[in-house]
Amino acid sequence: MDNLLSMITFIPAIAAVILALFLRGDDEAAQRNAKWLALIATAATFLVSLFLIAQFDASNPGFQFVEEREWLLGLKYKMGVDGISILFVMLTTFLMPLVIWSCWDVKVRVKEYMIAFLMLETLMLGVFCALDLVLFYLFFEAGLIPMFLIVGIWGGKERIYAAFKFFLYTFLGSVLMLVAMIAMYVDAGTTDIALLLKHQFGTESFSLLGMQVVGGMQTLLFLAFFASFAVKMPMWPVHTWLPDAHVQAPTAGSVVLAAILLKMGGYGFLRFSLPMFPVASDLLAPVVLWMSAIAIVYTSLVALAQQDMKKLIAYSSVAHMGYVTMGIFAANQQGIDGAIFQMISHGFISGALFLCVGVIYDRMHTREIDAYGGLVNRMPAYALIFMFFTMANVGLPGTSGFVGEFLTLMGVFQVNTWVAAVATTGVILSAAYALWLYRRVMLGDLIKESLKAITDMTPRERAIFAPLVVMTLLLGVYPALVTDIIGPSVAALVDHQSAAAEAFSATIQTAEGGH
Repeated sequence: MDNLLSMITFIPAIAAVILALFLRGDDEAAQRNAKWLALIATAATFLVSLFLIAQFDASNPGFQFVEEREWLLGLKYKMGVDGISILFVMLTTFLMPLVIWSCWDVKVRVKEYMIAFLMLETLMLGVFCALDLVLFYLFFEAGLIPMFLIVGIWGGKERIYAAFKFFLYTFLGSVLMLVAMIAMYVDAGTTDIALLLKHQFGTESFSLLGMQVVGGMQTLLFLAFFASFAVKMPMWPVHTWLPDAHVQAPTAGSVVLAAILLKMGGYGFLRFSLPMFPVASDLLAPVVLWMSAIAIVYTSLVALAQQDMKKLIAYSSVAHMGYVTMGIFAANQQGIDGAIFQMISHGFISGALFLCVGVIYDRMHTREIDAYGGLVNRMPAYALIFMFFTMANVGLPGTSGFVGEFLTLMGVFQVNTWVAAVATTGVILSAAYALWLYRRVMLGDLIKESLKAITDMTPRERAIFAPLVVMTLLLGVYPALVTDIIGPSVAALVDHQSAAAEAFSATIQTAEGGH
């Protein structure tokens, strides 16, 4: 199948076009048809992506399933995946049917809601498959639009504020990346990512506004890309849009935001920052490592102070993304393996936690922690599921959350023991806020009158959680499922990065010796 990646990427978009053109009316039958078409399209996308992973050669660190053809104005349409990006493709196709199934109770503008999610899936898959700078940028930026609409139309009371804050933060970061991409094209003469990975951008220091720029052009390009990816992750201190977006977004929107959209920042660091600007990455790594360590401790403490369940889990997401950036910029095999593993694992765990909040929000229409208590008496199955994912979020051995955190901390410990020590306190703090949340919502006597008629999970809700439980346990017990696929690509990335950094330091020493 020559066009397998294009098929996977555009099946949801085709379904969205069919919905837009052929589905008329807003009665119950039309709403049901819209949901079924969206579910079938996302399930079909996942089934086709299984062919992709089945035919993928994990021993090959290069790009596979490459499709290339001429596009508009001499630009190229080029798609491909390697060991790093294929897992993000699989994560996206795996989660989207569950996301669609979770919003079966939506009653307002159902057709438009399904179209927004279908278009969002196509754009997210495009980001992970694009092998051309212009194509990547188009997918990366266009993904803002459906998410902006999902938060702005179907969100909570402050939805307009949250939607605009999300849009402006992420858009402003990306404008700098666009400028950097134009500079890369001028310097390298191509927008082909595979060729840019082999191109060496200038590292000669120069003076800018009276300051010496060490690492030259690479440092400026790195900072421009960093601005975009740091907001997307989001890293401290540009993380403030995320809690607002999460709290206001509908449950399905929160799941996609936490489980997939945040991973675009980490993917960007792995695809662009480390391999294309290795010298700048090495020079600025200490700053990023400390930013990550501060993020882990600071956002964990902020999570302890929250009264809204979604806000607490949102701050928990920022803390977990701190481990990711820390692992990536440790720039060794364990660190990057751990960072990718943490992103995949966080996709299942945080997605499930937001779904857990959605289950009781659908029944009680409040996310205030104080509105609950003693739910275990009425909802034993829900209590079990919530407990499982709370423990996975804390990093309990045997769950996927443990493997990612352990590997990143191992990688960072080899580079900077102080950063590793500060970040490890985050493991203790995460246990504090997660168990505190669980105790207040689930345990104790059921004394609130409003909760006495609450019902346990429906068969549909249980079925949605089942695959997430299986994947969280499977990756926790058998992490080789991920590490075997990413290993060769990560090894090639680490070798390339360390070789470039060593060559640069040798050049500096030679220059200093000459003086």
